[in-house]
Amino acid sequence: MTGIGTVVRPSTQVLAEGFGTHVRRWAAAIGTLSDRDSLHRLEWVAQQLSLATSAGNVCVTLDELAAASEATPQALRRLLLESGVTGTPDAAESQPFILDAGNRLYLHRYFDYERRLAQRMWSAAAGEQPPTAVAAQRQLQLAFAANAALLNGRVDWQKIAAGLALGGKLTIISGGPGTGKTSTVANLLACLIAQDAHCRIALAAPTGKAAARMLDALRVRAADWPAELATRLPHEASTIHRLLGALPGGGFRHDRDHLLPIDVLVIDEASMLDLALAVRLFEAVPDAARIILLGDKDQLSAVESGAVFAELSADPQLTPSCVARLAALCDIPAADIVPPPVAISSGLRDCAVWFAESFRFSADSGVGRLASGIRSGDVAGVFDALKKGSESGLCWIDDATPTLTADAVRAVLDGYAPYLEAVHAGAGIDLITHVFGGFRALSALRDGSRGVAGLNQLIARHFRRVLDHPLDPGEPAPWYPGRPVIVSRNDYGLKLFNGDIGIALPDISGETAELRVYFVDRDHGFRAIAPRRLPAHETAFALTVHKAQGSEFDQVLLVLPDRPGLGVTRELLYTGVTRSRAQVTLVGTPEVLEAAILTRTQRHSGLAARLAEIRP
Repeated sequence: MTGIGTVVRPSTQVLAEGFGTHVRRWAAAIGTLSDRDSLHRLEWVAQQLSLATSAGNVCVTLDELAAASEATPQALRRLLLESGVTGTPDAAESQPFILDAGNRLYLHRYFDYERRLAQRMWSAAAGEQPPTAVAAQRQLQLAFAANAALLNGRVDWQKIAAGLALGGKLTIISGGPGTGKTSTVANLLACLIAQDAHCRIALAAPTGKAAARMLDALRVRAADWPAELATRLPHEASTIHRLLGALPGGGFRHDRDHLLPIDVLVIDEASMLDLALAVRLFEAVPDAARIILLGDKDQLSAVESGAVFAELSADPQLTPSCVARLAALCDIPAADIVPPPVAISSGLRDCAVWFAESFRFSADSGVGRLASGIRSGDVAGVFDALKKGSESGLCWIDDATPTLTADAVRAVLDGYAPYLEAVHAGAGIDLITHVFGGFRALSALRDGSRGVAGLNQLIARHFRRVLDHPLDPGEPAPWYPGRPVIVSRNDYGLKLFNGDIGIALPDISGETAELRVYFVDRDHGFRAIAPRRLPAHETAFALTVHKAQGSEFDQVLLVLPDRPGLGVTRELLYTGVTRSRAQVTLVGTPEVLEAAILTRTQRHSGLAARLAEIRP
């Protein structure tokens, strides 16, 4: 028997082997499997399930296991059900495994997560909050009046999404960068506040960076609101962990027994939500509250297990009664309200809206065409966009070397030249932070010369050599003026969270001659923290695409591996490219690029099946 094709870290393999041994001993103690071959096959299945969940899958299919072994799916099903360690959805007792009717094999806790999430989503989807028709219609017309000129007669799906949210408790809005998700929510919140000036609104995102960006965008749009509405907009947005009140020993202050005191919950970058966190979050939301999710179904899913947002947004169908209600509320002909085809039928209808039209990128813009081609799997369209070169904001460096070519190195270092100049000139922290946010090098890999580790080492050495600052003690000392770092572990005492970016600079207060790491603080400009006090962190000149998710830059340089088959998928490529507002440089070969475009991320889960089982 072999593995099922996942690249595995040694520590993950050790854990999987230990879990397999534990399951084999458990089954042997039960005694229903008497022969050694069956016990060893069960041990292998346990290992593969452990590896699959470590790779982001919620479950593994028996077809996939059968393809990597000598057994048939039917034989594996018999083995599992006879082992004494496998339950079923109808008899989910204390066994470590659950095997459903679709031959999906779960660790028990992940099946429980899926079922609980499906139950909570149906509870939200079944809830209605009918608005006062005349007042809500007037509010929608005012809120979305500016869209008419932009749309030039086309259907206003932003207004439809807001109308859906006004009449229901669950709204899922999926769209790429610049498609108007934040504008829609801003206008929706204006309507909700107009209806109830005291409604309690919570804004959150998986990372602090994404939360801050959402709040900034909402504040910009609220600048044109009447004062009585603008003052009611929430003054902060938080990480989901902070919203739930993460406790030092694990767990959260808010859960299904201690609900959040809110009437409306808005989650941005919801594609980053993993299954376990999604369950804990939505169970802590009162039944009477509205849930509004914003994300991009085509982006990377969470690092942890699950593809929650992609599955919840997969069915944009609207029932005839919902269409009629939206037509009256939004003043749009019912015949024009035609949702796109279903990706996966979940039965969770009248909840999801897809935004397809970008207002940030024109149809002919380089980044827009590149992102659209990647998303749709149009290899020829992607290469055509890249061949137009710098005139469209795109640059392609065909680089097949294990270490970067001189052209690629020059592009990386040139990207950070304005930042180096700002630090060298002793510019203010505001300007330095602004300049640093204009460009970012991204990689699909963590290790190696083409990975984040190699890129950070390359950039840091150049930076330190050119800067030659008296506060830089030289290598191997890690700290020097201008070193950017990204926090990788939450520290609630310091109010630093996973994904926060800080920059090391000489103490601007003049109190010491030492370096301080400066983080943006929404209330006080910047906070200075001594390097030795920081929680776990890494140099942040270059980031993995996963780490960059939820951030945006004026320019992005994305380094791909030197050969196909190293985990680069369409979703990763699309996510990396769409971190840019204006310019993208791709470093990689045609073979790697084509393979990435044609390779979809496959995450096994059964959320759609759970939704269908529980459907009222």
